[in-house]
Amino acid sequence: MKQVFLTKARSVLAASLMALAPLVFAQNTIRIGMITDKVGPAKAFAEPVAQGAVFAARELNARGGLLGRQIELLVEDDQGKPDVSATAARKLVDAGAVFILSVSLTPATQQAQSVTLETKVPHLTPSNSGDTLTTQIANPNFWQTGPLASTQIATLLSYARNKNYKRVALITENSALGQLTNQFFKAGLEKSGIQVVSEEVVPGGSTSADPQMQKIRASNADALFMTGVTVPENALILRAYRQLGLKIPVLANYNLSIPVYATIAKGLLDGVVFVDAFDPVKAETRRFIDGYKKDTGTEPFNLNGYGYDGLMLVADAIRRAGSTDKDKVRDAMQATRGYQSVMGGIGSSYGFADGRRTGFDTNGMVVRVYEGDLQGKVVHVGQK
Repeated sequence: MKQVFLTKARSVLAASLMALAPLVFAQNTIRIGMITDKVGPAKAFAEPVAQGAVFAARELNARGGLLGRQIELLVEDDQGKPDVSATAARKLVDAGAVFILSVSLTPATQQAQSVTLETKVPHLTPSNSGDTLTTQIANPNFWQTGPLASTQIATLLSYARNKNYKRVALITENSALGQLTNQFFKAGLEKSGIQVVSEEVVPGGSTSADPQMQKIRASNADALFMTGVTVPENALILRAYRQLGLKIPVLANYNLSIPVYATIAKGLLDGVVFVDAFDPVKAETRRFIDGYKKDTGTEPFNLNGYGYDGLMLVADAIRRAGSTDKDKVRDAMQATRGYQSVMGGIGSSYGFADGRRTGFDTNGMVVRVYEGDLQGKVVHVGQK
């Protein structure tokens, strides 16, 4: 009977210790939450950003962690759905996350803000470019370091002005975002005094962009702006451009910075210029590339850099706060100035001056050129 009692006592003690283990572990780590999209419409963009954040956590932990504790990255999948994103944010708050990164669609990130506004948990999106993310909700706990869409467009238009283009053509596809991007470009071009002489749309599911490109060739434009954001249609546009023998310069939006084009549009990219936020010759970027390659065995690109910068910014704010107290961390993040980042052109930095919660340097975007199928050198910086 005594033996049975001792056995039961040991079982109860073991169960109690197992139950306490996660709590003890959590007390010895700094928990940072990350909401990403692993299966939904943002997967192609979200996963590389998340991989950059994971690498940053490993790098920080290898250096000894943060405030003498290791970083524990808690990851939730919101499938790109706003309601799921809010639930994920709530779950991360309940799990003790002291900061949340949102790496998903803009509407999903917007919905997650409802939770961080209520709970006062600091919250950052390191890659989203929506111009309204910090304006639709007055959330003092939320920041954005992805370059605004308006900044991207202004940078490419600055390049066009410097090239003295007078008559240009626009070509897009019929997705909602592609149409919106096209409208922004058209408005910016007209405001700059550059005439739009042809405007074409390649419908989703098309098998050729030849009819649209024939019309653009007949317009005698000085340059062609690609404003679409869907990869299949953009590949068709590039193929038609080459097959029809057009020679006018091609200027592409940020979508052409995604490395998938080197495979999908192989042999069609040489000479195309595109707007980006990644300059491989920048010292901070070079160190990141070398470290990422050594750690993962793969070459990083811009989306990986956003995730890396995001987690490093969070770590910097917590370090300066000297605590994981929400109010202190929020104040430290808002006080960020001149943070030297992986993303952005040489000399650019992150900062939230004058109460702003968008931190990307407005002159930090660059224009790069494809050299063969490789993303090549920077040919223009900023909006000047």
